[in-house]
Amino acid sequence: MHFVQIRLAFFVGLAVGVFAPWQHSSPTFAQETPRQEFYELRYYHIDSAANQGIVGRYLEKALLPALGRMEIDRVGVFRKMDQPDDHALIVLIPFPNMEMFAALNDRLEADAEYQTASAELMQLPKNKPAYQRMESRFMKAFKGMPVIELPEQTRDRSERMFEIRIYEAHNELKGRAKVAMFNDGEIDIMRDVNMAPVFYGETLIGPDVPNLIYMLSAANRAAHDEHWKAFGGHPEWNRMKGMEKYKDTVSKITNWYVVPESYSQL
Repeated sequence: MHFVQIRLAFFVGLAVGVFAPWQHSSPTFAQETPRQEFYELRYYHIDSAANQGIVGRYLEKALLPALGRMEIDRVGVFRKMDQPDDHALIVLIPFPNMEMFAALNDRLEADAEYQTASAELMQLPKNKPAYQRMESRFMKAFKGMPVIELPEQTRDRSERMFEIRIYEAHNELKGRAKVAMFNDGEIDIMRDVNMAPVFYGETLIGPDVPNLIYMLSAANRAAHDEHWKAFGGHPEWNRMKGMEKYKDTVSKITNWYVVPESYSQL
């Protein structure tokens, strides 16, 4: 996407979201449809188990408590499932509006508890960083699912896994059409077959745009595979995918199977 297009998407989102009140409720219990949240999805590129431990302690002891003091909750922290040699950590942070996201670094800088708790990571020398890069994607929630929905396993703190899926489109028109397809019925189909979606977001800024990202949940991989099988056979899905307006809306799919860290709020 060209720089001008990125800036346009950014400021359109700002105009819509900056004055939105903080929402803690899910659509199930809200008296009216909640305003759409914004999400930052962080991908920490980490080269060793030892450094993964440093980043993990930073997230658990410094960042998540600081976000809590800002009344930002439902923060997810994940590692790759069944990939012990991949030390990446993936973090999902929901924001009620653009203003909160824009103020994050200033508020962290002014938070004395955060500064103390983050010292282990922040005081590492330049030639021994805890992570190589932190890749960030910034998204706006879909109208069809405006806030994060906690899956049953998260509420029960029981065994669970998640799938993060990234759908790229070859241009903005097709990217928007895929967002519309989700809002117009695909989200409901996924709920109907117990895929327990957690969030859907349209990427405003980040790599490989235009794209959208969403997360599904299940008790385990076997159950998740059964949910996908049911989705593929759902009559409404088979009707929708044959519609002309939804054709050629996805040019590439990337997916990560992940499990939550012990301190994850998802």
